[in-house]
Amino acid sequence: MTSIAQSIASDSIVTLDRRSNDRRGQDSKPATQPASDKKARRRHIDPTTCERDYQQDELDFMRAMDDYKRSAGRMFPTCSEVLEVVRSLGYVRLTDEQIDLLGDTLVTPTEAYPETDDESDFDLED
Repeated sequence: MTSIAQSIASDSIVTLDRRSNDRRGQDSKPATQPASDKKARRRHIDPTTCERDYQQDELDFMRAMDDYKRSAGRMFPTCSEVLEVVRSLGYVRLTDEQIDLLGDTLVTPTEAYPETDDESDFDLED
């Protein structure tokens, strides 16, 4: 290659090192709060602000789930974790023998929670 060709070739090569300068500028402020503050920003859903009238058992369950989510730091607990919360509230599965012994004293879910006006619009049976 001649000296003229080398001169033209070296002039046409452009290198740009983008890592050398901060392209965001100096106006950006570093994060002052740790990432653990994100938990505090979670929206707390208060069941008392909903339109529906909840039964006491439902309120207890929602509060227990909320307490569990806060203590475990998990927004979406697994099915096993939900079952753990339900059991911590004292709920157990009865055997057929236990159900027979209780007889008429056992309250069925339909007796405990009668259908409301909102639920009557839904026909779940085919």
